[in-house]
Amino acid sequence: MGGPEIDLLIGLLSKLPGMGPRSARRAALKMLQQPESRMLPLATALVQAARAVRPCADCGNLDSQDPCTICADAHRDRSIICVVEGVGDLWALERARVHLGLYHVLGGTLSAMAGIGPEDLNIPGLLSRIAEGDVTEVILALGATVDGAATAHWLTDQLRSTGVSITRVGQGVPMGGALDVLDDGTLAAALRTRRAT
Repeated sequence: MGGPEIDLLIGLLSKLPGMGPRSARRAALKMLQQPESRMLPLATALVQAARAVRPCADCGNLDSQDPCTICADAHRDRSIICVVEGVGDLWALERARVHLGLYHVLGGTLSAMAGIGPEDLNIPGLLSRIAEGDVTEVILALGATVDGAATAHWLTDQLRSTGVSITRVGQGVPMGGALDVLDDGTLAAALRTRRAT
């Protein structure tokens, strides 16, 4: 094929989710065939995002402002916090437009196999937000996996003494399913049919 620059481009692209070596080669070829209209704008956007985007100090969402646009939105219901595993889950719920409250990104789930304990997750931030007194409901929107269920159970035990209502997403999330790959209708059904834990 081409020189080391092309090999590096293909290698980096192939590390992206959903991009294997073949897809990376096709994407690189399309960009290289029209560098002015495809590659240079992408390079500029990547540099700008790398310099500007940071985690929100309140919820953990990724944004170029802090607090993020969701936390700064005065129209959001500040009494409800939807707890998600990662930013991809938050974005999926936002795309479905079913949650009008705030979010909290844990940054993972508890996993004995992976050695991830409560101290590795953004749990102190959640407890601090609840302690401020405005929160009346916490929705645990964690994936229907063993680790997601274990995390939801552990969080329920920790939050029970706070007096807030604790609910979980209901039907629509299959066992073993991740939120960020579900369609909007399934996410909407899951959030609307949440139940107390």
